[in-house]
Amino acid sequence: QVQLVESGGGLVQPGGSLRLSCATSGFTFRLYRMSWYCQAPGKERELVAVISSAGGSTNYADSVNDRFTISRDNYKNMVYLQMNSLKPEDTGMYYCKAEYAYDSRSEYWGQGTQVTVSS
Repeated sequence: QVQLVESGGGLVQPGGSLRLSCATSGFTFRLYRMSWYCQAPGKERELVAVISSAGGSTNYADSVNDRFTISRDNYKNMVYLQMNSLKPEDTGMYYCKAEYAYDSRSEYWGQGTQVTVSS
């Protein structure tokens, strides 16, 4: 069974940090591009960061560039999102997505972890 399980969310003050984790199983992780998305209430789900299957390339939304870092461990089948200098507008449900590197029609989603940035 394919599983993606996010963890690490919570309540944090502006300027604080969180590290999100996504534990995966049931598919060949090293062949999948991994992404983090955020969905705030009343808004569309937006791409935050993406990392290539081998981990050699990363891309970020302009709003999080220089603050967030996506990484992966292809031996542990894990992907991470280090979130620094958090802002209230970073608040939302964060989802982990796996996308087959050779066919973007194949993808899996986790159930999400809530991040709330508030003073």
